[in-house]
Amino acid sequence: MRTSYKLRAYPTPEQAAALNCTFGCVRLVWNKILSWRKTRYRTEQVSTSYAQTDRYLTDLKRHPDLAFLTEVSCVPLQQALRHQHTAFLNFFAGRARYPRYKSRQRKQSATYTRSAFRWREGRLYLAKMTDTPLKVVWSWPDVDPASIEPTSVTVSREPCGRWYVSLSVETPDPEQAPSTGSAVGVDLGVKDFAVTSDGEKIANARRLARRERNLARYQRRMAHEQPGSNNRAKAKAKVARAHRKVAASRADFLHKTSTRLVRDHDVWGEFRRQLKYKAARYGRHLIVIDRWYPSSNTCSTCGHLLVELPLSTRAWCCPACRTLHDRDVNAAKNILAAGLAVSACGGDVRHPGSPRPQSPQKQEPQPARTGIPVLPGSSQ
Repeated sequence: MRTSYKLRAYPTPEQAAALNCTFGCVRLVWNKILSWRKTRYRTEQVSTSYAQTDRYLTDLKRHPDLAFLTEVSCVPLQQALRHQHTAFLNFFAGRARYPRYKSRQRKQSATYTRSAFRWREGRLYLAKMTDTPLKVVWSWPDVDPASIEPTSVTVSREPCGRWYVSLSVETPDPEQAPSTGSAVGVDLGVKDFAVTSDGEKIANARRLARRERNLARYQRRMAHEQPGSNNRAKAKAKVARAHRKVAASRADFLHKTSTRLVRDHDVWGEFRRQLKYKAARYGRHLIVIDRWYPSSNTCSTCGHLLVELPLSTRAWCCPACRTLHDRDVNAAKNILAAGLAVSACGGDVRHPGSPRPQSPQKQEPQPARTGIPVLPGSSQ
């Protein structure tokens, strides 16, 4: 299994200058290769292979105006070609959007493979830099940095000015967590971040909301400043720091929430990307329900289907069995039932008639019945 360790880095002024030069060369190579690809396809209607981009990079280095490309390590430039080739593969497979040009205003990064760096006793040495190791801060007290052997290193600089180093390490698969005998459905809500089928409501992080308000305030201030002025540059730096704080709060909240849910339950309904790899790490079973599955407007007790259920209606009473439902809790229960049905028999959770999970065996269609959602406390 591949694991990554992200560390804060503190380069010296000389190291920062060398890395900034490397970032600029990586950005230039990416943009020129991307422009060349687009031109070839537009004029010749041909695709471009990785080998062709590799030869084109060699021609770029021979150009008199681009001789500075030879002053930095060739490995990050080659990795830029590989990353772009992978980006196009993901685009043609429908997994990502069309690759875009890189901007100097955004995050900058360079990737080094084993031939371009040394990791010795927790110290990082990069190719074509000073003999002084790049200072990093190790944040995992239970892991000895001298015991790991990174396969690749990515150095990055955020728009806020912070430097980071990401170490990619091959580690043995962890021991699976013991079975809890518990299953739960999870519905990503509107009012709450998520609601589980057992009634637990996970509220949105308060710190995240506060930092998002601060970000919006800094963005409004920056919009009022004159472009190119010193005040706009200062406001832009504040916006970048606010973005970093929002991203950190969001990541912290998602990691803590997904880890707790994965450790406490064995079978899953729906969640996001973090649940996928954490479920595999802890030996859990993740089942993703189709996004159009009508989990909110289906009675989890009798299967009655409402034709319409506005988002403003947070609770409703089933016209068939008179069961009062919390909208999000009811959705989580339906997700759990659908996930368990798929896990047990491999059936599909999307049905044109009744949305309740069914086995893959032939069944008679059940017509959907319509009703009017009833708010709590209203006359029935």
